[in-house]
Amino acid sequence: MGAIDQTPRGSFVSGPLLTRDAALFTDLYELTMAASYLREGMSGDATFSLFVRKLPRGRGFLVAAGLEDVLEYLGSFRFSDAALDYLRSLGRFEPAFLEVLRGLSFTGSVRAVPEGTVLFADEPLLEVTAPIMEAQLVETAVMNFAHLQTVLASKAARVVLAAGGRPVVDFGLRRTHGIDAGMKAARCAYIAGAAMSSNVLAGLAYGIPPSGTMAHSYVSAFPNEIDAFRAFARAFPASATLLIDTYDTVAAAHKAVTVAREMEARGARLSGVRLDSGDIVVLAKEVRRVLDAAGLGYVKIFVSGGLDEDEVARLLGAGAPIDAFGVGTRMTVSADVPYFDIAYKIVRYEGRNVLKLSEGKTTWTGAKQVWRVRGRDGRFERDVLALADEPPPAGAAEPLLVTVMEGGRPGGPHPPLAAIRARCAAQVAALPEGVRRLEGAARYPVDHAERLAAVQRALEAELEATQVRHPSP
Repeated sequence: MGAIDQTPRGSFVSGPLLTRDAALFTDLYELTMAASYLREGMSGDATFSLFVRKLPRGRGFLVAAGLEDVLEYLGSFRFSDAALDYLRSLGRFEPAFLEVLRGLSFTGSVRAVPEGTVLFADEPLLEVTAPIMEAQLVETAVMNFAHLQTVLASKAARVVLAAGGRPVVDFGLRRTHGIDAGMKAARCAYIAGAAMSSNVLAGLAYGIPPSGTMAHSYVSAFPNEIDAFRAFARAFPASATLLIDTYDTVAAAHKAVTVAREMEARGARLSGVRLDSGDIVVLAKEVRRVLDAAGLGYVKIFVSGGLDEDEVARLLGAGAPIDAFGVGTRMTVSADVPYFDIAYKIVRYEGRNVLKLSEGKTTWTGAKQVWRVRGRDGRFERDVLALADEPPPAGAAEPLLVTVMEGGRPGGPHPPLAAIRARCAAQVAALPEGVRRLEGAARYPVDHAERLAAVQRALEAELEATQVRHPSP
């Protein structure tokens, strides 16, 4: 991350990208609500909770991601002169409101679960407490940063699980939804356990090891397929992986054997061959037979092309001798589950607990804590959703929400990406086996603490009496 104080006023550094006038990265209604708060003299502290209402069908867990961007954004939150001029041109906002915005920065606090933490429905990824105008204005950006990256990290974690310890490489840059999404996809896949990425800029920005082989265009550019293989092997003798499905996969495997023997004569070794199409189960077995018969057991078979966790699991379940996977579009856009039902809801204002009663969208009131209880085997046993000041449950319980920003300033440097990656691996490994299942995952127990449940029931009853039953004016 670049240093925020080196960027223009009203700008935000997101990895390698600079977003100008980032305070306007919001929905208009955030600004209209803020303007009304100011007119009504409402300036008390509000707590907003960011959470996913329910898990997607068949999914057992989420992986929290995006916190680093959230904190960078909040720390740099300013309205530039250009932003204020634009708002003025709309003819919608009073001059006094725009003058308040001119000097506005985020002065609140954030409690959040560390990136790489596994979570479940209704558990806060983070909670923002700040003067209500500030907490309201940052809603859209906070949701956007946390939502996309949590979606992508959760998808990638499933692919890594399906691979069963075999390396997964992020191959999806070209079809991600824009530059920033491509960068975040590489970062989130790495957090979730992917070994490398084809995204070279992600290597510079995040330190993710880059990986690549060759395209069919490279092979087709040469008069003969074996000429392409030889040229690539000469150029990259320490890392050559040959794409062998441009014409005929098995015929190309025999050509790869010839090139591998030529490399051995020069003191080098062919790293691998890549399959990108066809009946991968049949072809991988035949290619493995060809390589092994030539004494090339060290040459790896790398597979790509339309993969996701389900296809990876199918290939391995059918006995395909695959050593590594290049997983692209379906992982980096989370094709089957492209969004979560994520919400950023006010749960407390001026010392008063609040909640929403809308049918199917009721929220849990109050600033909260999530306690994670482990069993004797060290695996996660259950979570307890509680009020923030409620005592922990009995047993070995870990609080998940920690203070990461106070007074608008981060509590310390961001953790290294390697540490986030290690945390994610440990978290997924500690889940019960049934919760990790790719299909029909078991439901992980999330209980509600006694006082939270009591406060919730009392407030629901109060709102039913005062807001639902049409009280007299």
